[in-house]
Amino acid sequence: MPHNFWMINCNNHNFDITQDMGFSQQGLKAEYRRKVQRVEPGDRIIYYVSGQRVFTATATVTRGYEEVRSTPWVKEGKTTWPYLIHIKPDVVLNREQYIDAGLIAYRLEYLRKWPPEDWHMAFQGNLHLLSKGDFFLLETEMMKLKHGREEALRRADVEIAAETERVNAQRERRRRNAERDTARAPRPRNEPAPEAAERKTDEPSAANEEATAVTRDQSPPGRNRPNGRGRRPQSRGRNRQTAPNTPKFDDD
Repeated sequence: MPHNFWMINCNNHNFDITQDMGFSQQGLKAEYRRKVQRVEPGDRIIYYVSGQRVFTATATVTRGYEEVRSTPWVKEGKTTWPYLIHIKPDVVLNREQYIDAGLIAYRLEYLRKWPPEDWHMAFQGNLHLLSKGDFFLLETEMMKLKHGREEALRRADVEIAAETERVNAQRERRRRNAERDTARAPRPRNEPAPEAAERKTDEPSAANEEATAVTRDQSPPGRNRPNGRGRRPQSRGRNRQTAPNTPKFDDD
């Protein structure tokens, strides 16, 4: 199943080299090393020939990139083609069937940020990452020319169904992995087990209750009042009461 959808931009001569090799190999430029490292088996490729501004063929990657000393593709500017991927052809149009990119560019999501008259500027460079919708749109139009409308629509439905199934399966795997990671997550050291915490909260020990009662009984009066004020001490002097055992004497 494809993971990424790529567009390779090359001139007429380099495309003819790929076609003469039976679409078995494809060179990639050195300046796109990071993108080249993302190309994997199963990825899909569509060819755009810059000289004629046409879409010509699609292919599938069968082996990831490797770095080689030399390749048959000629330089386009100052950049060489040191990376090589293995491919197999899918839809290859005849020259009279090439799709004029100017007639279909306005339907591509990839070009929405570009002015209509400058759409071709977005295709500069050797390797571009396309959306799944853009790739299937272009390939469906190519299959209509190559195999007829009915066959093209049937193949497009099969491709879209397979891609949808792959995406759903990938989402399900991610969901299961997330649930498994959550279940295996370590508990902090200071945090008690859920059962122990619940038992400690719902069933207080008798010792704690007794200690709380003793503390409440020994607390000074008035300190537990809501307003926080204690009882005023008894005044000394006239209002002081005589101790019950103090003897009384009459004046003679």
